Amino acid sequence: MVPGVEHIACVNSPPLERIYKTLVAKGDRQGVVVAVIPGHRSLSFKALALASGDKKITLAPVKDIQALTGYIRGGCSPVGMKKAYPVFIDSSALTHDRVFVNAGQRGLLACLSPQNLQEATGGVFVELSE
Repeated sequence: MVPGVEHIACVNSPPLERIYKTLVAKGDRQGVVVAVIPGHRSLSFKALALASGDKKITLAPVKDIQALTGYIRGGCSPVGMKKAYPVFIDSSALTHDRVFVNAGQRGLLACLSPQNLQEATGGVFVELSE
């Protein structure tokens, strides 16, 4: 169990702005990095590259997600990946007392504070979405 996780459950409809998706990317210098952004927003590749120290960054191919993370596409959690990749959390998470992130399988969400998410992932808060 992750410290600070209030509950893990199938949630029908939490507010979309509080659901954060996990994206796995590859940079030209740092390799694999993880971005956690609001589900209704898009990733700024430029912002992620800047934050990670990469010059160029792309999303990891879907076929590589499970081998890299241990999770299937649509069930990727920023917590508990096979390896400890650098995690970057969109700073908008700090505007919420609790956010929802994938808990390891499709449809299963964990609810926790942004600070607990940061602690569990070793994440860094940066502006990542547009």
